[in-house]
Amino acid sequence: MIKMGIIGCGNMGGAMLRQMLKAGFFQPDEIMVADKNPQLLSQTAQELGIVATKDNRQAAQVPCLLLAVKPQFIRQITEEISDCIPAGTLILSIVMGYDLQMLAECVKHPQAPIVRIMPNTPVLVGEGVLAACRGKYVTDEQWAFAMKLLSCMGLAEEVPENLMDAVTGVSGSSPAFAFLFLEALADAGVRGGLPRPLAQRFAAQALLGSARLALQTGLHPGPLKDMVTSPAGTTIEGVAALEKDGFRYAVMDAVDAAIRKSRSVKKKV
Repeated sequence: MIKMGIIGCGNMGGAMLRQMLKAGFFQPDEIMVADKNPQLLSQTAQELGIVATKDNRQAAQVPCLLLAVKPQFIRQITEEISDCIPAGTLILSIVMGYDLQMLAECVKHPQAPIVRIMPNTPVLVGEGVLAACRGKYVTDEQWAFAMKLLSCMGLAEEVPENLMDAVTGVSGSSPAFAFLFLEALADAGVRGGLPRPLAQRFAAQALLGSARLALQTGLHPGPLKDMVTSPAGTTIEGVAALEKDGFRYAVMDAVDAAIRKSRSVKKKV
């Protein structure tokens, strides 16, 4: 029996699909996937053993439906499937720029139970951040199911919808900022004489370990930074150089730019 339908199996939809299967949340034959790219659909079906269909309407006739398509396609797709979505189907959406009200209008089900999700790319390795906001008609049982499902992909947290643009900047876009920092750290290591593969591994592990330390201790980043910065030591010299070059302001400005863009996207759709 098909329990989950997924429309769109690109980068993020495909990543979420793989984590569902890896966690054993669904069996492959319980998931039906539709995508406009027949080659991608065929490859995904062969690799994962899921049920593939070219018919979006068929994929929508399920107890739980994940919409993982680009914003420019969502209205066309929902126009196609709106009349065949069963009453009470839980709709999960990662469509950028579409809030709960807009999604309800798109599917033409004013009382549809909808969960809006903002994931990020580390979902690929089960270390994502998945902020979710709950629609008015989502039952407690459906909400518990959705959060359990998202938790198999990383850190899942409920967020008020008015904060979803901020989430976009802080966790949605920030992996790109982290990769820029990682690349810069590795380049600096190479400049200091380390072989590039070693410099990249050391830099990546340092960021991973630092993030885990922050999460596991729950400490403010300030005291964690102070643990590393000995008086008159090497680290405080580096911190001073970053401050001189406006590091923290640059990071805050980058996140703010992403938030502003997120807000502008909604106005255009």
